[in-house]
Amino acid sequence: MILVLAPNTSTESVEYQTLIERLNQLPGVKHRVHREVGTEVTLTEIYLIGDTRALIHETMAQLPCVEKIVRVSEPYRILGHHQYGDDRTTSFEYNGVRFSQDTFHVFAGLCAVDSRESVEAMMKALQEHGQVCTRMGAYKPRTSPYAFQGFGKECLPYVFELAGKYGIKVIAMEITHESHVDEIRAALKATGNATGVMLQIGTRNTQNFELLKAIGRQHEFPVLIKRGFGITLDESLNAAEYLASEGNRKVVFCLRGMKTNMGDPHRNFVDFAHVPVLRRLTRMPVCVDPSHSVGTRAASSDGILDIFHVVAQGIIAGCNMVLVDFHPFPEKALVDGPQALRLSELKHFLDDTALVRETYLKRIALAAAARKAETA
Repeated sequence: MILVLAPNTSTESVEYQTLIERLNQLPGVKHRVHREVGTEVTLTEIYLIGDTRALIHETMAQLPCVEKIVRVSEPYRILGHHQYGDDRTTSFEYNGVRFSQDTFHVFAGLCAVDSRESVEAMMKALQEHGQVCTRMGAYKPRTSPYAFQGFGKECLPYVFELAGKYGIKVIAMEITHESHVDEIRAALKATGNATGVMLQIGTRNTQNFELLKAIGRQHEFPVLIKRGFGITLDESLNAAEYLASEGNRKVVFCLRGMKTNMGDPHRNFVDFAHVPVLRRLTRMPVCVDPSHSVGTRAASSDGILDIFHVVAQGIIAGCNMVLVDFHPFPEKALVDGPQALRLSELKHFLDDTALVRETYLKRIALAAAARKAETA
């Protein structure tokens, strides 16, 4: 059970203290407080943990400060979209960009930063096409210890400086250790907070629970978490819940394909059919990563690249974000060059995503009209 308190409830108020005293008296039930402090409104939710079946809805609703009651129907207490009384928002805003299950953003960029020139060419192209988000890999976990693993904090100053120059507001950047957050924070400060960063938990770290806890404890940066290698969707969603349970609810969930040879000849088995499932089970915006799902620049007999087709599958199913690899010179890229799209393909890619997104919105309208006709 979740108690949603009235907005701007003060923890110092007599009413709040009375509420806590009452909750402390519930037998076999513990509680956990989650507060989200915004610029104008502070939201407080109290999660009751234990056997809450005996608690009467009407009685709990009469407790001081309580505005509404949500019955938990999914194991993801914080990020879950519960069936009974749950109309909590699915959105958050970061650095002027809003993320929700109603918005759509493209994060096109470098899988791994390999030079200042590549970064500038990418960001300049994005600005020319009206984009304010990108991906830039500074820390790259690799299967081989001898492979290029990114320039790390050395490249952060010029990446952030160029982002400010070209109006890029949010950079999705994978981190593999909690110390990377301090490095990112320091580099942002040194460049006058020229941009913003969405921390990315890669598939290899989805079950690195201590890292998840550490990243969840910081509330400054939103987090994009990828589905884990070869684990169930439920296990990956519980990993996302680790972030939220430590206080960071600004979480985006990313489908990136599953590791199995059943997906051959693609790099991973494309799992974008889970987009609507995620939207139903959780309140998180849903991202798709076609580059790491497909892994090649192969094209169908219709002349359309597989990556374009896979992106369309994700968008038509309702995804809210696309994380895709581009590079000015894919043949020279130090990481995943064979799957990177070229800057000359950026306009085509953005036009194609816009076309499919428009179709998805028309599907929503069509479904709404059908429901209305059924109830008429």
